[in-house]
Order: sequence, then C-alpha cells, then structure tokens
Amino acid sequence: MRKVSNASEYVASQDKWKEEIILLRELCLQTELEETIKWGIPTYTYRNNNIVGIASFKNHCALWFHQGVFLKDQKKILINANKEQTKGLRQLRFKDKSEINPEIILEYLKESIQNEKEGKRIRPQKTAVLTLPEELSNFFKENPRIKDQFNQLTAYKQKEYAEFIGSAKKHPTRIKRLEKSIPLIQKGLGLNDKYRD
Repeated sequence: MRKVSNASEYVASQDKWKEEIILLRELCLQTELEETIKWGIPTYTYRNNNIVGIASFKNHCALWFHQGVFLKDQKKILINANKEQTKGLRQLRFKDKSEINPEIILEYLKESIQNEKEGKRIRPQKTAVLTLPEELSNFFKENPRIKDQFNQLTAYKQKEYAEFIGSAKKHPTRIKRLEKSIPLIQKGLGLNDKYRD
C-alpha cells in the first residue's frame, strides 16, 4: 500500500473496507479527537495522546483502542489480538458495515477520551539497568568524552555494545571488540547500523 499523508488519502486507497472506514472515521470525527496519520493509518488523538486508530486487514477492518484495556466493555466485544504481548491495546473488528453500531462506537470512543483525561494508561515498564563489561567501564573512566558519546546513544545501541564486548570469553578478544566499537560510538552509530535501513 502506498504511503498516505492524511485520512482522506487512506480512505481513497481502500478497496475492500471503504464504506466501513468512512463510517468509522465519521464517528471518530464526531468526538473531540484530532485526526492524524501514524503508522500509515488514521489515528485519533486527545492532547497528542493516541486514543484510537482505524485499520484495514484482509478479513476485517478494525478500531484500535490504544488504552482499550481500561474500557468497561460491557458488550464484551473488544478483542486482544495478541494476549501474550499486548497489554493495553484492544480492537473492535468489523466484517460488514451492518456490524457497526454508531451508538456503541461513540460510547466506547467517549469512554476512551474520559479515561485519557483521568490518566488511565499502561505505562512503559522501566528497563533493567545496563551492566557494562569491565573493559568498557574502565575505558570510560579514562575517556569521559567517549563515555558521553556512548550515553547519547539509544538504550538499545548501548546494550548492543555491552553484549558484543562482554560476550567474548577471553580478555584479549574483549579488548579487540572494544577497539572496533570506539570509532562507531564516536560517530553516534550502533554496532549493527549498517545492516539496518
């Protein structure tokens, strides 16, 4: 699917679920939510916080409630698409326009907005403190400027370097890996950036 810059383009790009998406979009726009595009789909926010998105799939279209776990769901219609990994997201699926009940959808949308106003949301869990291998830690003590450059990297990139250096069994290998890593750290690059888009 081609990249879209607004919800109208997204609707125009649809073949199978166009009528359903038009109706869902109209319902979202009846609320105080603001429309934008995120992850290539129409997304509706309240004070820049994601509330709900509209997406089409092969066998259905759906409303994605970003903090849907907090909805009362008295109708028992919300689905957790991946129970092992999904904490907050819940979705309503539709296979036909006749399944879209505007009254119920508006009720769920308004409750989602109220939940956002009340601060009900899943908070990201804090990640464990990064443990640096001794060779890297010692190097940073003698080279505080490079330590600062390392600290400017994302947590994921820092972890890559710590594991790359620390996973070597022998000290000379850890030193070689440290020496290989320093120029990349100085350039603000991750260990495997060349393999990523």
